[in-house]
Amino acid sequence: MTQASLVRRITDFASRADPYPLYEELRRTPVLHEEEGGPYVISSYYDIEGLLHDPRISSDAANLAAAGDDGTAQAESAGLPPSFLRLDPPEHDRLRRIAGSAFGPPHRPRRVENLRGEMASVVTGLIDGFGDARRIDLVDRFAYPFPVTVICRLLGVPREDEPRFRSWVDPLVATLDPGTRRSADAAFVRTAQEARTQLGMYLAGLVEQRTREPQDDLLSDLVHSQGPDGPMTMMEVLSTAVLLLIAGHETTVNLITNGMLTLLRHPDVLQRLREDPGLSVRIVEELLRYEPPVQIVPQRTCLTDVEVRGVTIPKGARLWLVLAAGNRDPERFTDPGRFDPDREDLQHLGFGSGVHSCFGAPLARLETQLALSELARRLVDPRLVEDPPPYRANAVLRGPRRLDLAFTGLR
Repeated sequence: MTQASLVRRITDFASRADPYPLYEELRRTPVLHEEEGGPYVISSYYDIEGLLHDPRISSDAANLAAAGDDGTAQAESAGLPPSFLRLDPPEHDRLRRIAGSAFGPPHRPRRVENLRGEMASVVTGLIDGFGDARRIDLVDRFAYPFPVTVICRLLGVPREDEPRFRSWVDPLVATLDPGTRRSADAAFVRTAQEARTQLGMYLAGLVEQRTREPQDDLLSDLVHSQGPDGPMTMMEVLSTAVLLLIAGHETTVNLITNGMLTLLRHPDVLQRLREDPGLSVRIVEELLRYEPPVQIVPQRTCLTDVEVRGVTIPKGARLWLVLAAGNRDPERFTDPGRFDPDREDLQHLGFGSGVHSCFGAPLARLETQLALSELARRLVDPRLVEDPPPYRANAVLRGPRRLDLAFTGLR
């Protein structure tokens, strides 16, 4: 089997239900280069962690475009500047600090924690909404509407507008998938560009409202930021809002769904969680290692030659960092293929690491802890209808498209 075919199999939809045997095969060649001009694929925990902290590795959208990326960079060329996720320091640091001051310490130290009661009410309401049904699609009835409701509340986006921005978010998320981008054509890129422009225009209307009439929401804080880094420009506010709106629910949908799927495959852990909701903290951390919602980070380039395990990765080359492979690296974790919330060491790559570590990690953790503990408590005799379930096409943001559950009642 050639190296190129291995990478193609990893991004192939046929492998989505269980890519982990392929990741094990990938780790045998820790620095994999499939073809001239193609990406260098990194799969070991320590190498990935080191590169995520290496200032010679760039996340800048302009560098990615120059390196030959054929999807994300073109889609982001429309209308709005790149978000801070797609910038390098120092500009990345400035924008992230401004956004962080609205999201958490020091100016809003309890913004996420103060939503706990409201989030718990949303969870209760969604589960109550199952009513007399004894079979549901967890994605449609719970895992999607919960984080969408929360991020809309946090940003100040009207929840009733969700059907509108969902139609714009889906094509933008598709550009993250290296399998999709490999075969991207002009129509694909144009659709993503139009979606980004339309989402930006929609948010511009909300920003204009918050400029005149500030409210208690994240969007108002971004508009009126007066910290030491100065205010964001209007375009920077819009690109940051697009990032937070998308990232604020897409990964959490997968984390909740992957989490319930994993618990149903491990009924002993599900029973422990039912009896001890506090176990949700350790369960979520192990889920971030064992079934991370972000499997691959394909948007990195080298600013200079970089040596990894004796292999020189040349300046300008693209990198794929396979977080999910690193999270099951036996060099780092004992018995890595076992789901074990009692692990002594849960330092995973589930939220990345370094300057681009997940901005919304505190929110995603709390949402998933509340969701899984309450589902465990209230569903009587839950079981999978189909295993494996049907998966989404995306190889980067991996999760079930549907998760059909049967149960005998609600507590």
